Formats: sequence, structure tokens, C-alpha cells
Amino acid sequence: MKVLIVLTSHDRLGDTGRKTGFWLEELAAPYYRFKEAGWDITLASPEGGRPPLDPKSNEPGFRTEETRRFEADQEAVAALAHTVRLDGVSADDFDTVFYPGGHGPLWDLAEDADSVRLIESTLRAGKPLALVCHAPGVLRHAVNEDGTPLVQGRDVTGFANSEEDGVALTDIVPFLVEDELKRLGGTYTKTDDWQPYVVRDGLLITGQNPASSGPAASALVELVRTRGV
Repeated sequence: MKVLIVLTSHDRLGDTGRKTGFWLEELAAPYYRFKEAGWDITLASPEGGRPPLDPKSNEPGFRTEETRRFEADQEAVAALAHTVRLDGVSADDFDTVFYPGGHGPLWDLAEDADSVRLIESTLRAGKPLALVCHAPGVLRHAVNEDGTPLVQGRDVTGFANSEEDGVALTDIVPFLVEDELKRLGGTYTKTDDWQPYVVRDGLLITGQNPASSGPAASALVELVRTRGV
């Protein structure tokens, strides 16, 4: 099985002067779920090369066994340093696609035409797609074949408004993931802040927050297995 992991290339947290990017746990935990499943992993980002890491995600309080394992894994670090450009990948070449979060995707992937194309073509080809934390916001411009919003009528989750309040970025981000999913007609649900929560609707899997990234990846592995993709 071949999985494409799509990371952000955006490193600026609005006009705060602070850095952002992808959240390390949301890459590391799925990475090893996929490795353990025997999958081939390709990393991509809009600009290619090394994507920006949200520095907060590597602070001691946010490190996990899997983030430490990733940082000590020469193969993983080399793959991260050489992500392929998103405009050069096709859903035809992969069995499934996974989007980690971090705040970065709200600025670039959420508005990226190549990302929209990838999302739409993955689901239309009958292949599973998973997104966690802020990454479900990347669905905002994706549509069904009839032109309706992709999330309309679907069960979804993503970073909650209360969680964004908790990190004091409600007034900084370009949009709130929870509000956007609801605006588009998604049936949004959540659990307590920072607790694992994964929702599956057909081929679409979404996770609420960083703690949901490993469980979402495991759900994706199980879905691929049961479907015989």
C-alpha cells in the first residue's frame, strides 16, 4: 500500500511575528502507524523540500515517544527534508492520503488548488482520505461532483473553537475549523478538549486534535484493509 502524507509549507503565524508549520506529533504518530502496516510512505508539501515545523510542537511538554522516535530516525528525517512538490503528485499513484495539521495548513493548503484537486480525486476514485486537527479546514473549497461542498451532510470533526481559544489564537487564524465545517453543512461533533476523537463517514476520516492523529491513522489503516484497497 502507498500512502501520501501532505504537509504545509507555511511558517508564519499571521502577523504575530511567530512561527508555525506542521505539528510534529500529527506527522510522527501516523508515520509509524503506516510503517507498522508495511505501507510505503511519500511526503509532499506545496513548495517541496523541508516543510516548516511548528516550534511549539517540539517543546518538552508536547514531545511524545513517537516524536522522539521520529527525530532519531535517519530515514524519517531524510524523507522530511525532501518532500515532493504537491503539484507533482496524483491520487492515481497512491492508495490513500493523510493530512497532518498544525496551524500552517489554514493559510496555504486550505487555499491550494493542487490540494483541492488531490482531495476531490482521491475520494472520487473510491480511496480513503484522513485529516486531523486543523487539516479538516483544508476541505473548505473541495466539492462533490454536483458542485456542493464536500463536507455537506457528512459527519466530521476538527480542531474545536474551545481548543483554539485555549491556545489564544482565535483572533489570529484566518478561520476557525469548527465554524467552517459547520458553515459548509458538515455535521460537526467533538469531545472534550485535547482528548482523542475520530469520526468516520464513508471514505472520509477526521480527527479533532493532536491526540487524535494516531487513532485517525489507525482508523485509516483499518479502513484500507477492510476495503481491500
